[in-house]
Amino acid sequence: MVTKFVGVKEFRQNIADYHKQATKNGWRFIILNRNKPIFDVRPLTEEDATLERLAEDVNLARTQYSAGKNYTPSQARKVLGLKK
Repeated sequence: MVTKFVGVKEFRQNIADYHKQATKNGWRFIILNRNKPIFDVRPLTEEDATLERLAEDVNLARTQYSAGKNYTPSQARKVLGLKK
């Protein structure tokens, strides 16, 4: 993966072009502010996106479980319309 360094102002003004380059060529961009790196921007693969969604779903489930928002097995079967 090729890494390019870009100033924050230039990146902001040309973000659509950088998106196209990153997607087409698999490039990664390090965004600089006053010559200090502040962001690492790279294209996501479909697998990366799926894993991110899964992580969000797991965190939501854990939060709901901690708040007592869960079903017993018999309640879950009833909600899903399954017989015992």
